[in-house]
Amino acid sequence: MSVAEVLPAPPRSHVRARIARGLFARAAARLHGIEVVLPDGDLLRPQPGAPRMQILSEAFFHRLGATGKIGFGESYMAGEWRADDLPGVLTAFAHELTSLVPRPLQLLRRVVDPLQPRSQRNTPEGARANIARHYDLSNELFGLFLDETMTYSCAIFEPGDTLADAQRRKYQAICDRIQLRESDHLLEIGTGWGGMAMHAVATTGCRVTTITLSEQQQQLARRRLREAGMEDHVKVLVRDYRQLDGRFDKLASIEMLEAVGERYWAEYFAACDRMLAPGGRMALQTITMPHGRYRASRRSYTWIHKYIFPGGLIPSERAIDAALAGGSALRATASAQIGDHYAPTLRAWRERFLERFDEIRALGFDDTFRRTWEFYLAYCEAGFRARALGDVQLTLERR
Repeated sequence: MSVAEVLPAPPRSHVRARIARGLFARAAARLHGIEVVLPDGDLLRPQPGAPRMQILSEAFFHRLGATGKIGFGESYMAGEWRADDLPGVLTAFAHELTSLVPRPLQLLRRVVDPLQPRSQRNTPEGARANIARHYDLSNELFGLFLDETMTYSCAIFEPGDTLADAQRRKYQAICDRIQLRESDHLLEIGTGWGGMAMHAVATTGCRVTTITLSEQQQQLARRRLREAGMEDHVKVLVRDYRQLDGRFDKLASIEMLEAVGERYWAEYFAACDRMLAPGGRMALQTITMPHGRYRASRRSYTWIHKYIFPGGLIPSERAIDAALAGGSALRATASAQIGDHYAPTLRAWRERFLERFDEIRALGFDDTFRRTWEFYLAYCEAGFRARALGDVQLTLERR
């Protein structure tokens, strides 16, 4: 089913649309570095040469009035507004995220904002369904915009790096963080398409057990390992972290914590503690947000939940520390901030996605899907450009 088939027309309410128009005009007037063109051609705060947001239809205000920030994203999906520099426009909004809505309405928003539905909770059954919604879309789709390592997480760039070089640099940083050796048995929680496992085997010769909830990821990871002659070193399982037994010398988990869900973070770290051998180390890479923003948004249901990552929640570093203490003897003993590398990573993915969309269309994805994923990748890039989001690599050990 395409996104277009599940995107209804906005509910019509002239009162709510008029209120939304006024609030939006007030917010847009506060933004620096972008121009906004209204459907009648009026220009809000002219700024020649700045990125331009052009609202093409009054339906934009009806969506905004009905569902707020979710409507903002849906309106782009529906083609009701466009931008000549989408990340630039969204970055301007991200810089002013905490001040765009008047404070009295921010307090009211906590009451009226929709909560994440119970169906998206990351129980063992729910987690598998949530993962399938995103990662089982199509291996071919991801292969068209990711680099040759098939890596879907933040890279670490040095001057002159290709995207693949930068992803291998990230994997090596993970290996160095846990002091991975040939004699180690590594557990990876969150396989992706096998990039970390392949790098670990290629550089150290260690054994790897890697788990995923995506059957499509398992199939492609196994094929890539077989083609690389590494199948004897790596076991790829479709398994929930709560359902895995055994002891492992080292653990690694790269941008999987965001999919665990807040109510299960302590259980996740308890499982890691249980499976990590005495004296072992774990490397955790995760997207983060400032603690105040995390507390304000932790129960909200957003456009990202509805269309991209159901059941997800980005933690703050303080929230990670609390979950570690609540579920395990593991503690963060070292860290490295790599969030500045995520904007160029996302930009590379978005550019490749758009350049190759004719091939993606041939897989059965329509123009609404194109706008949905263009918005998603640009939205995330804007979050990192504005430093509303970060990314951290942590070393976890028992005290």
